[in-house]
Amino acid sequence: MTEEHYFSADPSVPFERIPVEAEVWGRTLRLVSGSGVFAKGRLDVGTAVLFREAQPPPPGRILDLGCGYGVIGLAIADAVPGARVTAVDVNERAVLLANENAVALGLADRYHAATPHDAPAEEYDEIWSNPPIRIGKEALHELLLTWLPRLRPGGRAVMVVGKNLGADSLQRWLRERGYPTTRLGSAKGFRVLESRRT
Repeated sequence: MTEEHYFSADPSVPFERIPVEAEVWGRTLRLVSGSGVFAKGRLDVGTAVLFREAQPPPPGRILDLGCGYGVIGLAIADAVPGARVTAVDVNERAVLLANENAVALGLADRYHAATPHDAPAEEYDEIWSNPPIRIGKEALHELLLTWLPRLRPGGRAVMVVGKNLGADSLQRWLRERGYPTTRLGSAKGFRVLESRRT
């Protein structure tokens, strides 16, 4: 029997909805997470570091890559009235929860979650992500090389990555692929990286 992960398309674990409350950029978000989805029942440490080290983006088209139950993209849509957020996740349960959370927060007109196959083919001003590092380096690189080219010229990606999960080597790899990458901050064993599309 293989171990099932939150990045499974259709988790087999029984579906249980679990409430989460998150304080982000001075605002309280009341969300619902669920079993079989990343960080069920909590705001994970890496995402909390991302929120603390990075300010909300300016208005524009934002991609939340690997959205889980939607906390990053929904926090942006809530804090930035001019943001239009597309969120993607391979986990169908995560997509369902993210869209339900958008409706509950009154943000469904500016936030939409979808699987990668169903996401609109458009350019983004920014990509925000707590990427699924545990899918492995090769799969992670493929994921990033699929989505980073969708940044408009001059656009940026903001990502949080655990130092012990390869944040520094990922920073070098991004630079080598033509995405100048700097560190916005570091806390609790996580790096917040900012990559630009030149």
